[in-house]
Amino acid sequence: MTVPEPRRPAPDPRRRGLRAGCLLALAFASIPALAAVPVLSPAADAAQAGMVEIREAAPGISVEMRYAGTDNFTGAVVPGYEAGHCYLLQPVAEALARVQATLRAEGLGLRIYDCYRPAHSVTSFMRWIDAPDDPALKARWYPNVDKSALTQGYIGKTSGHSRGATVDLTLERCDAAGCTPLDMGTPYDFFDPAAHTDAAGTTSAQRANRHRLRDAMTAEGFRNHPMEWWHYTLQPEPDPGTAYDFPVR
Repeated sequence: MTVPEPRRPAPDPRRRGLRAGCLLALAFASIPALAAVPVLSPAADAAQAGMVEIREAAPGISVEMRYAGTDNFTGAVVPGYEAGHCYLLQPVAEALARVQATLRAEGLGLRIYDCYRPAHSVTSFMRWIDAPDDPALKARWYPNVDKSALTQGYIGKTSGHSRGATVDLTLERCDAAGCTPLDMGTPYDFFDPAAHTDAAGTTSAQRANRHRLRDAMTAEGFRNHPMEWWHYTLQPEPDPGTAYDFPVR
């Protein structure tokens, strides 16, 4: 005798909807959250923005603000940089001062190339990218990368620098005669795979210098942008939702 198979209950549409909702939630959970565009602060100067000059927090630290002069990839003073001052939000400056103090005990120190960057300075970089190439600038700063490709990880339409939480810097060795930057394998703002923090082709000494800088910065909460050995942002950022546009003066 053939025994009939038990009849399976019809699917409950409510359970089907619940399962679909769970799957959809999991799918969205796997997508990284999009960062909100920061709101532009009306602050007219560093004091109103809650920023301090780094030499107030770390007297004696070396500051060489490249965009306040012509020794940079644009070949000109960058709009918004009217003086060679390094402004950072107070917690960022204090963390950087701790890095400097640790390095000083080893006969090393920091040399800073860029700190707070006005939002309109970032916009000027976009205009520079759209302008025709200068062969001399290309040969020096981005010989192996098309200018139009610099927006892919090197130069952005917005920048953590405008939020007062990002700094560009290098290591230097100091003695009675003064301080000399260490060999990092490439210059600052050299837009090329060779400038990636863990790039192949660096010597053991260059790699050790990059890693010593990264170790010192990481110890105080800074995170490196792996495409640029010089680029660090304090984590978590003190105020990631706010950007600033007052000139550096």
